[in-house]
Amino acid sequence: MNVLITGGCGFIGSNLSIFLKNKNINVVTLDNLFRKGSRLNLKRLEKIDIKNHKIDVTDIKKILKLPRFDLIIDCCAEPAVEASRKSFDDASRVFYSNLIGTFNIIQKCIEDKSKLIFLSTSRVYSINQLNLKEKILKKKLPSLNKDDLIKENFPTSGPISLYGYTKLSSERLIEELSYSNNLEFIINRFGVVAGPWQFGKTDQGFLSFWCWQFLNNKEIVYKGYGGEGKQIRDLLHIDDLCDAIYLQIKKFNNLKNNIFNISGGDKNYLNLRYLTHYLEKLSNNRAKVKKEFQTSVYDIPFYVGSNSFFSKKTGWKPKRSLFKIIHDTYDWQFKNKTILKKYFE
Repeated sequence: MNVLITGGCGFIGSNLSIFLKNKNINVVTLDNLFRKGSRLNLKRLEKIDIKNHKIDVTDIKKILKLPRFDLIIDCCAEPAVEASRKSFDDASRVFYSNLIGTFNIIQKCIEDKSKLIFLSTSRVYSINQLNLKEKILKKKLPSLNKDDLIKENFPTSGPISLYGYTKLSSERLIEELSYSNNLEFIINRFGVVAGPWQFGKTDQGFLSFWCWQFLNNKEIVYKGYGGEGKQIRDLLHIDDLCDAIYLQIKKFNNLKNNIFNISGGDKNYLNLRYLTHYLEKLSNNRAKVKKEFQTSVYDIPFYVGSNSFFSKKTGWKPKRSLFKIIHDTYDWQFKNKTILKKYFE
């Protein structure tokens, strides 16, 4: 099988590329190397003879000239939730990379009769509806029941951020063009994914950022919701993500044309307050905590996804514990602190 992974030099794309290569799948990546960390990941790929095409996903002419692939896994994304509030350039990059880029990949799949696995996000879910979940929040990490978890039929109407909008629009574009062109696809909505090779930048997720702040004795900020760090998120280890995608490749015909939530679920969730206390013990650093009572209009109090639909179809469940996710992310940053500072500071 020949597989193209777009965004292949990003955190998820590079880890997935290496994972599949080790499963004897022929992997090629596409990445424009715009992000600083992409060249670090490119070196990893080159070490095991994974070729990267330095092409922007918005360049349809170059994409159509690529050879045919049996499957394209679209990991390419600008995950800048705040882009529309920063600048027109930031908003344009998110729009073109995430939506126009997906449209181009769909065209390539249709022309070559390739299958498509699309990596979407939990950010497609309604901010207004998720804000109703604020009643769950407590200083102490609360227990959850099945009705608290977010399923695939959770509302997507109303504001969801420009990033969420482009991903939701991409999902609907895939479904629309599948209807008229017999495109076979799988769409995955991921929450927070973490693990080794995550660089500690804010757009890679709060766990990675929190670990980096502790490693460098920097200030952390509890924003909104009383300034108490009560926001709740689930965490998924990058290796569990790779296991899920590999399972989808093997069972594609039984899973095709569906949308799945794939998350840490009700076994792997925490709030910022809990993470702070845990990292204080892990790092032996006392946190410098600042409280701000206002938060972004795009912030949400709660997200814990339900894996029930995908688990029922495949038997998949996350294997890596919450503590392994935290330790693997922190330990990798600790071991690579010097090179990360060189690249990012």
